[in-house]
Amino acid sequence: MTITAVDLAAVPNLMTAVNDFAYALQDESQPLVAQARSYAQSFTNVFGNNVAPSYIDLGNFIQVLQRQTGNTTVKQRGDAVLTALSQAIVAEKHGPDKPGASGVAFYFPSSQLYRAPAAGPQSYTAIASRFAASSLWDDFLAFHYGGRPFAADAQTLAVPDRADLTPGAGQVTVSPISLSQNYAAPGDPVLLSEDVNGTNLGYIYLFVGYLDENSNSIFLADSDYLESADTREVDGIYYPIWPEGETFTLEFEWEPVVFAITDGQNDVVARFQPQSYGATFEDAIYTVDGIYTYADGETRYARLLFQNGVLVQVLGFTGQNATGGAREIVPSPGDQFTVLEQWLDLDANGQVTTQTTQEGGTLTFSNETLTWVDLDAAPGNYVVGFIVTDLDGNPTQVVTPIEVR
Repeated sequence: MTITAVDLAAVPNLMTAVNDFAYALQDESQPLVAQARSYAQSFTNVFGNNVAPSYIDLGNFIQVLQRQTGNTTVKQRGDAVLTALSQAIVAEKHGPDKPGASGVAFYFPSSQLYRAPAAGPQSYTAIASRFAASSLWDDFLAFHYGGRPFAADAQTLAVPDRADLTPGAGQVTVSPISLSQNYAAPGDPVLLSEDVNGTNLGYIYLFVGYLDENSNSIFLADSDYLESADTREVDGIYYPIWPEGETFTLEFEWEPVVFAITDGQNDVVARFQPQSYGATFEDAIYTVDGIYTYADGETRYARLLFQNGVLVQVLGFTGQNATGGAREIVPSPGDQFTVLEQWLDLDANGQVTTQTTQEGGTLTFSNETLTWVDLDAAPGNYVVGFIVTDLDGNPTQVVTPIEVR
């Protein structure tokens, strides 16, 4: 969570600085801008989990871009925005899960969202018409995704005729995964290795799925970030830098462990999704989505946030699948949370046909805090591998079967 108090009299100077910065970004490498968008501090995504967050921190975005760019004008214009921010923000507080928050967020969607009617320029310039009319940010988005240049004194709302550019897209090639052995067991891990080559590489993730042969589907059991040897930090935000256009080898030693939430009476296996790259275990935030049921029977789509193995926050959403506005829920004894499991249904050739969600186990809140526990993975057949994403979030995935004994 974040909260900011702003001196409204200082906002016009901030707008001028942002406009000058947006105009200068036309001369910046757009893949570099996409990298800063991908790595900057982001906030809860009202459009759900299936797209990259669209609201990011203005100050942190500028700092990440300044760290990577050699463009002197962009650096200077960025400094002017940071100065104007410091003059406009009277007070700012943020929680430990938003270390890069500087006090002002802005809208910078991925290409997928920018092309969507509900989130693209038609709706953005209508919903934020006052801001769009006074700023050049809508003009820059039209340039970034549509190649439409603009003047420093542009006055019109920018709704481009096309939005077919994807500056964050990369060309990614990956090799089949090599294994040190084709099985794993508690205390007997397996080493996975894979060669990767590409441009505009973003985050790389571990993927672990349990193959249920009876239903011919895969239960998504675990995922986490894989760290680059070159990890950089800006104001508490860590991000990876991968070799550009060079082949490198990913290695990961996997021991068959799954994770569960316990309420002191029941253990419910859940997929904990990482929210922050590069943080230590003590600082990293992991989330689990599910259905929150109040003691009076009211239900709401919700998200549990864990840090250092302990539940630290519960968020409820106005829509399904983590869409809509988020509000904090303060659990009361007797309230319940049902974990939502993610499954991949396969066809006869082993290809994924659909991704489905089904209710898993249920936990009951009491005076004791929910925690997570490590469990040995059940014996059986698993698929384990890597997901390589580009700076626009497009995934390239390679997995391999591993028997757990």
